[in-house]
Amino acid sequence: MAERRPSTDDVLRKYGGKIEKQIKTTNSQEIGSSWSRDYVTFKNEMAPELNRYERWCRSLGNIIKIKPSSKDEREVRKYLEIAHLDVEPWQALTLSLMTFLVVFLVGVLTSVGYLLIIADSFSVDNFPMLYFFLMMILAIFLFYYTKNYPMRFANKWRLKASSQMVPAILYVVVYMRHTANLEKAIEFASEHLEYPLALDFKKVFYDVQIGKYSTIKESLDNYLETWRDYSIEFIEGFHLIESSLFEPDNARRINTLEKALQVVLDGVYDKMLKFTHEIRAPLTNVYMLGVVLPTLGLALLPLASAMLQGAIVWYHVMLMFNVIVPFFVFYLTDKVLMQRPGGHGEITLLEKNPYYSEYTDKKVYVTTFLILLPFFIIGLIPLIFHYTPLPEMIGLQKDYTMGQLGLGIFGEESFFFDYKTAETGKVTGPFGLGALICSLFIPLGVALFFAISFRKRTKKLIVHRDNTQQLEVEFTSSLFQLGNRLGNGVPPELVFGKIGESSKGLKTEEFFNKVHYNIARNGMSVERAIFDEQRGALIYYPSQLISTSMRILVESSKKGLTIAAISLMSISEYVKNIKKINERLKDLLAEIVSDMKSNMTFLAPLLSGIVVGLAAMITSILNKLDLAKLAGSELNITPGLTNMLNIFPVELMIPPYYLQIIVGIYIIEIIFILTGTLVVVDSGEDKLQKTYKTGVYLIRGSLLYFITALLGILLLSLLTSIVLGGGIG
Repeated sequence: MAERRPSTDDVLRKYGGKIEKQIKTTNSQEIGSSWSRDYVTFKNEMAPELNRYERWCRSLGNIIKIKPSSKDEREVRKYLEIAHLDVEPWQALTLSLMTFLVVFLVGVLTSVGYLLIIADSFSVDNFPMLYFFLMMILAIFLFYYTKNYPMRFANKWRLKASSQMVPAILYVVVYMRHTANLEKAIEFASEHLEYPLALDFKKVFYDVQIGKYSTIKESLDNYLETWRDYSIEFIEGFHLIESSLFEPDNARRINTLEKALQVVLDGVYDKMLKFTHEIRAPLTNVYMLGVVLPTLGLALLPLASAMLQGAIVWYHVMLMFNVIVPFFVFYLTDKVLMQRPGGHGEITLLEKNPYYSEYTDKKVYVTTFLILLPFFIIGLIPLIFHYTPLPEMIGLQKDYTMGQLGLGIFGEESFFFDYKTAETGKVTGPFGLGALICSLFIPLGVALFFAISFRKRTKKLIVHRDNTQQLEVEFTSSLFQLGNRLGNGVPPELVFGKIGESSKGLKTEEFFNKVHYNIARNGMSVERAIFDEQRGALIYYPSQLISTSMRILVESSKKGLTIAAISLMSISEYVKNIKKINERLKDLLAEIVSDMKSNMTFLAPLLSGIVVGLAAMITSILNKLDLAKLAGSELNITPGLTNMLNIFPVELMIPPYYLQIIVGIYIIEIIFILTGTLVVVDSGEDKLQKTYKTGVYLIRGSLLYFITALLGILLLSLLTSIVLGGGIG
């Protein structure tokens, strides 16, 4: 019987597996399977801070189940999916209600407990109405804050992810120039992008794997819809990339890809241009309403508190200027930042920095506190001398006059700390010049505590980032040379040594020489010489741009030197265009950034220091006039002046000691808030830059405030002593 001739199907079955292994291609189902597993792992590793909100929702949110309306459920679910929160809409709503109830009950119980236990008598007049009212305001605020938390999380996610829109399009375009495969291009982008956009791209595969969508294109189009109200140019860019797959001519296909990147760049520039024009007036209003007017009002507080016969006390002022006004400023600036478009900003992942452990080290706070402890002790000296037996234990008086301390120029009979006893027998103060000067060290100590701690945490990281950015600037030009040499037929194994020789004196010289050394001396392949986990050159240069460029070199060189050369020269040109756009955007923001820096590091501290000096002068004037009244027959006092002095009893005034501490803490809070606003406007969500800049501006602002307030207190008090001393004497 004749042997049956093998059919075409038999041949394909026999050799198809071998060919597939040799080519090492990957179909879309395999891509989806591997990257869906990576999505779950990546989310658990890179987004631990989201789990805290998830845990609260699953614990408190499961106590009772509140069914939201269908409209609210759709809206909340959309925000939860954008932020990758594994929470049901009804759990988020229940958490907000439970938060309100907990704070409300705490306010009621503590208020009633105060009335029953601490108050002198069970009377409505003794009920802590102000405290109860503030707790109710806090409960209502927390309800709306937690209710809108998914939206805030989604907006924060979008702001951070949108800073990576341009690199995302860049990676996809560069890959698809030599390989027209959308799945592989998205895989490549998700591998080289940073959190959180990498998480979004991996979820595109995840949704296909779990059967939510049948194709990568369908999953991608659904994901892009989440950007429709936020960044339409991002959607247009990807639609152009998808349309390039249907172009029959290769040149037209590449032009379509390049058009996709240009659409995103133009869209980002136009939206940032509009943003810079729209935020100028709101930020000016924030500064005037939140900084200038409250600070000017402080100058009148000593007189107002005296005229109101002690109805305003220091903790009322502290509540207003250290809680309510900073919250008002934060709320207004937060609304401004919610309008910031994406596409521009810092995209470096902080956790990848080799010095990240120093950023997370909490021991620096303990060390800094011990260093600055003398500042806080100096600030508390007036309280220590008056309320503790320590002075008698070391043989000192409770208080001294200026004459006894040799400072008679400020008033021989004036006391250094100056505590006063009211008609009711209540002791108030301190009102003295010495106590006021001592109080300056408390806000200075607080500011230096944060400034020094932040500087120690970020010093090496910020230097490392600056060096990496400088390296990337030089590397863009080196990429063009690298592609040019490859296009001339120089193999990758030799091209690194030649580029290293032509890069003398630049930071990129060391990188290229390291790769060449690994190839020539250690016998490594190009891929191992660059990416080896123990000896690869990238260990010493952890740059996303360099890593991506070298990965493109390795991938494209497998298809030929010409394709590798074109890919490298293209990415060099793309990066140059992106940097030009970023520089233009920084120029647009330069005026706003400069104004904010001037306001928080110069004008606000200077104005506040002068106001503290004026408050000290007013207190000193009333104090000396009160001394004149007490002198009685020795001084010639008109009845009109006596009546005026009765209107302003010194012992009922807010002591300048507490007023200055409140103002100093207020300045520190304003610097924190405005610095965060400045960084987001200029760089997007950048924790490292925010921490570093806050430390820098705290030093500048606090020192200027300290010097201005000290000079204002001394000069105006001296002027008051000379004028009133001469007139009274």
